Amino acid sequence: MTLPPDALFDVPAPLPPVGQLLVLAGEYSRHNDSLDVALGRMAPDSSTYAPSAERLAAETTEAITAVGRLKLFDHSDLATALTRLQQVAYLSEAAARHDPAAARVFTAFAPEAVVESAARIAAHMRRRRSAHAPAPDERLDAVQYAALREIALGHVVTTSSSGREYPHSSGERVLLGTLRDLQEHGFIDHAPGSAPAAFHGGPLQNRIRLTLAGATALATVIAPPRASRDMPSAVSPHPAPASANTPSSSHAARPRR
Repeated sequence: MTLPPDALFDVPAPLPPVGQLLVLAGEYSRHNDSLDVALGRMAPDSSTYAPSAERLAAETTEAITAVGRLKLFDHSDLATALTRLQQVAYLSEAAARHDPAAARVFTAFAPEAVVESAARIAAHMRRRRSAHAPAPDERLDAVQYAALREIALGHVVTTSSSGREYPHSSGERVLLGTLRDLQEHGFIDHAPGSAPAAFHGGPLQNRIRLTLAGATALATVIAPPRASRDMPSAVSPHPAPASANTPSSSHAARPRR
């Protein structure tokens, strides 16, 4: 058999473990959205969601193995991240053996757990100056970084009304202009009608997801919220001037659930 010219160049390079985890978080969001939409229609199909949960459990275990191959120095953050990922894998396996409503509970916080674990691992690699830590993507500013993080967490959707698009986030606010900038970079895409309606009987919403390029870019700068000091300076937000009557604070507001 003759291979087509340059066939090998069509095979994408595998993502490093942190990027792999960010993609995995998006897959958990996709899984949860599918279950939510099915439950809203009272038509869940176990032949669909059970294999999906099993596949996600296997991919989570593969991601844990990929991190282990890096042979990083031991640290409490690394141990915490791997433990949380193992918990996510166990819960996903359990979801495949339960009814749809219970299965949805098992994976409810999987995207957040996976993204937090990815952030801990990335920050640990930067602190130890690991050779596995990539250089920060300088195309990202603080606003774009925050938006990509919210998207990775599965917090961002858009809706349309009267020909206009409106973004909605269950965490930090994300502006439409920021989404357009990220889309121009090829960092995000829209999945029309893939997210549950905002209210009973309403239209399905459009989930905003990271592309492979977006996951790769975010992986270079992601850090836990409490560890903003570990964030590369290329995307470190500038502190706001302190009010005359209010002491300044270095703690970022926690995203709303």
